[in-house]
Amino acid sequence: MALTHFDGKGDAHMVDVSEKAATARLAVAEGWVKMQPETLAMITGGNAKKGDVAAVARLAGIMGAKRTSDLIPLCHPLPITKAAVEINPDPDLPGLRIEATVKTSGQTGVEMEALTAVSTAALTIYDMVKAADRGMEIGGIRLLLKEGGKSGRFQAE
Repeated sequence: MALTHFDGKGDAHMVDVSEKAATARLAVAEGWVKMQPETLAMITGGNAKKGDVAAVARLAGIMGAKRTSDLIPLCHPLPITKAAVEINPDPDLPGLRIEATVKTSGQTGVEMEALTAVSTAALTIYDMVKAADRGMEIGGIRLLLKEGGKSGRFQAE
């Protein structure tokens, strides 16, 4: 399988999507931030010194989705029609689970935008409570669902 971001000489380039049909596109990604149970209790109890951790991380994730083409060199700037980030406590982790959903109608997909939203939200959570728990772990960032375009539907197992 040839990689689309390299030309015949092996040089990196932005993929030409001008001939592709604009279709409805959807991507859902997930990830988590694992932390000490006390840190999770501080967040869920609303006692973090920097404020409402989930609310700030949710906004950061949405902003990350919107700025993906500024961060990932070969991503196309896209007119995002929806960017939603859900952050939920999971005492079994212990930590916070993050899920991002991004939509557009365009010539290329929004997988990178959904993954960037999750990553940005996770990094924001870390930043907001690092003074209490520098040992937090960020992980599990992956694409769960992709719909639209020539390649059709992908759903993770």
